[in-house]
Amino acid sequence: MLLRWLLSIFLNAVALIAVAQLFESFHLEGFGTAILASFILAILNMLVKPLLIIFTLPITILSLGLFLFIINAITLMIAQGLMDASFVIDGFGTAIIASIVISILNLLLNQLIKDTMR
Repeated sequence: MLLRWLLSIFLNAVALIAVAQLFESFHLEGFGTAILASFILAILNMLVKPLLIIFTLPITILSLGLFLFIINAITLMIAQGLMDASFVIDGFGTAIIASIVISILNLLLNQLIKDTMR
């Protein structure tokens, strides 16, 4: 279980690096910063994200779950706020687009790893 969690952190870091390469307004200093950001995001996803989902449940239901991308963007902004200048997102719009791309990349990377581990 620990190995799966560490693999998830690593794959999320790869997705963060890919997003940093795609967007100029999303900056990471290096892979070590991406690992740290991924670790912080994992902790935020365990502690803060469930509370945000509960508080925004009506709007999440009305938007058919699309508001979850806003919640993911909020957790990204919190993570970059905790990390100083080594992880910078220039605006909430970039965070929303980045959260969508990161979600898609994580889905693809996890499927790729799951298929190769069989």
